Order: sequence, then structure tokens, then C-alpha cells
Amino acid sequence: MNNPGGAFGKFLMLWSGQLVSAIGSGLTSFGLGVYIYQQTGQASAMTLVTLLAFMPSLLLSPVTGVLADRYDRRMLMVLGDSLSALGLVFILICLLNGEAQLWQICVGVTISSVFSSLLDPAYKATVTDLLTEERYTKASGFIQVAGSAKYLISPVLAGFLLIVSDVKLLLMIDICTFFVTVASTLAVRRGLASKKSEETGSFMCEFKEGWRAVSINRGVLVLVIMTSVMTFFLGFIETLTMPMILAFSDSTVLGTLETIIALGMLASSVLIGTVPIKKDFVKILSLSLFCEGIFMAVFGLRENIILLGISGFLFFATLPFANTSLDFLVRTNIENSVQGRAWSLIGLLSQLGFIAAYMLSGVLADYVFTPLLIEGGELAGSVGRIIGTGSGRGTGLLIIIAGILLSAASVILYNLKSIRRLEDRGGVCTTG
Repeated sequence: MNNPGGAFGKFLMLWSGQLVSAIGSGLTSFGLGVYIYQQTGQASAMTLVTLLAFMPSLLLSPVTGVLADRYDRRMLMVLGDSLSALGLVFILICLLNGEAQLWQICVGVTISSVFSSLLDPAYKATVTDLLTEERYTKASGFIQVAGSAKYLISPVLAGFLLIVSDVKLLLMIDICTFFVTVASTLAVRRGLASKKSEETGSFMCEFKEGWRAVSINRGVLVLVIMTSVMTFFLGFIETLTMPMILAFSDSTVLGTLETIIALGMLASSVLIGTVPIKKDFVKILSLSLFCEGIFMAVFGLRENIILLGISGFLFFATLPFANTSLDFLVRTNIENSVQGRAWSLIGLLSQLGFIAAYMLSGVLADYVFTPLLIEGGELAGSVGRIIGTGSGRGTGLLIIIAGILLSAASVILYNLKSIRRLEDRGGVCTTG
């Protein structure tokens, strides 16, 4: 790249738009979560909405990944950002006409998710377009700072806004953020030549080539499969944190606590952006996941705000190290020309664990584990003496179990030779 400084400046412009978008999305996610829990009192209702907000985008990612290699990646980002606002507008209209029903919220988040699927593969491939390999881990740190904004800035801001207004204001703010995101993407597009695939084959052929880019390197494929196992366990804490805390507290405390917790992700993301990781990626990935599991288990242990804050902070602090290591190991072992297709397939396979967790976590919490740990429940006199009893303690037990299993899986990952060989960089796959 002739002007690495200028290229990184373009990346920062693109990143700033995604930062604003992440804050807006966090406001909506927090606001709708609180609204649904207040309306239903069920973790399963919240996880259903989370599932529908996540699954369409994930399942469509292989298709949108091919599009990211065939067409203008920046224009796909613009379309994804702007059209995804339609789902939020639908929910807002329902709220303005009275209370939004659960099915209406589900329809809205599904529409938003479908169009958001255009964004992620194009964004990740554009980062590769813009930057040299030496800047990948630094960029990953910045990207995770933007991602942490959803948890750092949005919850406390949403908690305050919900005191003076309601969820409708949060939706309006989120809708307005799309204008900022689109403007920053168009600004980058004007200064950067579009990178399209030189292939003229059929859509299915390009899809298969994306799969070949992932599967030809056994280490990459095994790493992606193991990541799906990890995301299954992580999905439990992601979906159950809000109902567990709301079971004994309110939205203001929840927002403040989530912001304090997210400071962990911000701190380590800034550290990685300043002092990039240069070696021992597999070791760092495995150790980070092991620690995440331990902190998850502690997080579910008691209904104690201080304990939740400390363990949650440490849990979030380990996430960027795992994400950056995973990103580097995959990115440096797949050829740039097929990265749009490859990233979309990797996203689909690695995050199938989230879908499974979203499907199971709420149902297990409401109908299996919560009855066990309420007063008079079968585990109230045994496990309940350690972690307490009440409507949120079954949810806490689920998070504890998932954390222990995550730590165990990280040990298995570290001992897989095919994954450890990825760091040798000798098996970078080609698609010729």
C-alpha cells in the first residue's frame, strides 16, 4: 500500500461510523430488552427476540459474503446500514400506536437483521483492502473499542434516558445514527477504488470457492468448529445476564453495571490497539478463553453487585485478546481475494453455537433451572445454600455451568496440533 498512513486514516473514518452505529444499536438492544422483560417477566421472551435479531443475519452471511467479493463493498455497507433501519421504524410505529406486542418486536428485529447481513462481511473485507498485515491487530483493537461502545456507553446512557423518557426515544436515536454511518462509509468510498472479484463464475461457484478457502486448511476449519463450541457457552451469559440482574434490581442499576463491566473490554482493546500482539496467538487465545470461563462461573455465583462488577469486568477484559488472536490466525491463513466469502462462512459456522444457546438458554432458565432454585425447589437446600435462591438463581446456575464447560473446551483447543500449526504461517491456502 503506497500510503499506509492515509489508508489507516480512511480506516479510522470508516471505524468512526461503525462506532456511532454500535452506540445506537446498544441503545435499542438495552431498551427493548428491558421493555420485553417488564412486559413478560420471562427470560425466554428476551432470548427469542435476541435469536431473531441474530439468526437471519447469520444465516444470510454466506450469501452476503459472496456479494462482498463480487460487488462494491462500501456500497453494500451503505445499503445494509440504511435498510436495516426499516425494522426499527416498524417497531417505533407500533410503540407510537400503543404498546408493541412481542410478535411485532420480533418482526421488526428480523427485518433489521436481514438487511444488516450485508454489513459485516463487507466491513471485514474492506479492512483487509485498506490495511497491511502489520496493521491487522492494531485495527482489530480499534474495532473492538467500537464494539465495546455497545456495552460501555449505551447501557448507562439508555438507563438514564429511560428515567426521563421510554424506549421510543432510544429507537429514534438509533435510527438517526444510520445517517452518520452512511456518510462516513460514502466518504471512504470516494477515496478508495472498489475491489471486486475478478471471477466471472456463477454465484454457487463463488460460494463453493469460499468454502474451499476455509476447508482447505485443516487448522482453520478445526479452529472455526472449536469456536462454534465456545460461542455456545458464551451465548448463555450474553442472553441471561439481563434477566438475571433484573430479577433483583432495576434498569438504572443494570445500565450502570453493564457500563462498568464493559470498561474491561475498553481497557484491553485500547491496550491491543496501542501495543499489538505479535506472537503466541494460540496460547493467548486458549488462555483468554479459559479465564473467560472462570470469570463467567464467578459472575453467576451470587446476587451481589460488587462481585458481578468485578467478575464481569475481568470477563470483558479477556474478550479482545481472544478475538484478536482468532482474527489474526484466520485472516493470515486465507487469501485476500476470497476473504468476503470466507469471512461470511466462518461467521456462520463459528456462531452456530450462539443460535443453539439462544434457543436453549431462555427455555432452560424459565422452565428447568428457575423452578429448581426458588424457595422449596429441589436444589434450594443444596446448591441454593451456595448460590442463593430466588427467581434469578436458576439463571445464575446456568451461567456457572456454561463457564466451567468453556474453560474445559479451551484446554482441548490448546492441545489441537492443527490449530497450533496455524501460527507457523506455512500453510497459507491459495485458491488457484
